Order: sequence, then structure tokens, then C-alpha cells
Amino acid sequence: MPASSSKWARFRPQAEAELTQLRQLLAAHAPLVAKCREIPPDFIECSALATMLHSFYSGIENILTRVTREIDSETVKGDRWHRELLQRMTEARPERPAVLSDSLRARLQDYLGFRHFFRNAYSFHFDWAEMGTLVLDCERTLQRFSDEIADFLAKEPPAGDGPSQT
Repeated sequence: MPASSSKWARFRPQAEAELTQLRQLLAAHAPLVAKCREIPPDFIECSALATMLHSFYSGIENILTRVTREIDSETVKGDRWHRELLQRMTEARPERPAVLSDSLRARLQDYLGFRHFFRNAYSFHFDWAEMGTLVLDCERTLQRFSDEIADFLAKEPPAGDGPSQT
């Protein structure tokens, strides 16, 4: 199997496994999210949802990191690598077409911002008014992300070719 094809072959099951985990994460929290559409969460519920948001973005970032590692054969380094990874995914590269649309990248930056906050805050700082929109939009965001990953995978170049121009 040619090298470029084997890169995509390694990436595909990794992405699918991670997407399955993300769907399981949202399914496990669905009753709480549904409740929060009607009644704001209490402290413990807000903490649980903050943890869900952190896991949610981490799963998405795992997929994007695998694109860089498996298909680009590179790593993203430095102090701003999380933001640079998102930006990089909107750019076509010699090895591949763009992974994300600019609009989805912008939305994912909101989740990245929360991830940073989560890692540096005490749980009593979690505020439903600030994080509620992210929580309530997780399913839609995951659907958009899944669709864009599926579109990306559909553009896998034939063995020995560069990225598709579609």
C-alpha cells in the first residue's frame, strides 16, 4: 500500500473510534443536558457539565492532532499549539485538503477557550450563564464536526496522488 494511502488508512479508524467516544459522552450526559434546557443546573450539575465540555473538546482535539500526526507527518508545538492546530485544520496542505470550515473552527475556538478556563479555574467559578450555550450546542457542534470529518475522509486522494481539489 502506498505511503499516502496507509496514512489515511491509519487515521480513518482512529477518527471513527474517537467520534464514537464523543457520541457516548454526549449520550451519557443527555438527561442532564435536557434538564438544563428547562432549569439551570446546580453547583454539582454545573461541575459535571464543565467536565463534559472539557472531555468534548479534548476528543475533538484528539482527532485533529491525529490528522497532523498521521496524515501531515508533523506535530504542532509551542505555547499556542492548541490555537495553531485549529487554524491549521482550515488550511489545505500538500498531504491533504482542509479538514474544517472557517465557521466550525470559530465555533471550536469557543470550546477551546472553555477548555483553557476549565484547566485553570476552581469548580466554584463555573458559571452556567457563560457555559450554557456551549453545553446546549454540543450535539449540533458534534454533528457539524462529524459531517466535516466525513467530507474530509471522502476526499482521500487515490494512492500516490496529492489532495483532492474539491
